[in-house]
Amino acid sequence: MPVRNAEATWEGGLQDGNGSVELESGAYEGPYSFQSRFEEGTGTNPEELIGAAEAGCFSMALSMLLEENDHAPERIHTEAAVRLEQVDGDFAITSIELDTEGAVPEIDQSTFTEYAQEAKENCPVSKALEGTDITVNTMLV
Repeated sequence: MPVRNAEATWEGGLQDGNGSVELESGAYEGPYSFQSRFEEGTGTNPEELIGAAEAGCFSMALSMLLEENDHAPERIHTEAAVRLEQVDGDFAITSIELDTEGAVPEIDQSTFTEYAQEAKENCPVSKALEGTDITVNTMLV
């Protein structure tokens, strides 16, 4: 299996500094800052990138499970809300809430939700984030 790489550079102090992140694939390169992480500034932040990784991994895992069980999806769309909070004086990612919509022919809501729970528990990114409370809400469309 290939090794995936990303890099980040930070210049300056915490609140007045700035940084940039770059993905090896070239799919994304952009800035991040104290403001984009802890306030509402322009640029990305580590939590947003974790959310994208979790949503992407989960969507692929769910698609695989559905297909393996004769419910090939037409579309899976997942949004991830990553919560960064102060806990005991330190910052921590306390939870990730996944909202997923599936266009899946001939499946009921209950079965879709079961596969979504299994995908959440077994996708590699979810496993890497084991210490984080990850929940999933599902809706068939």
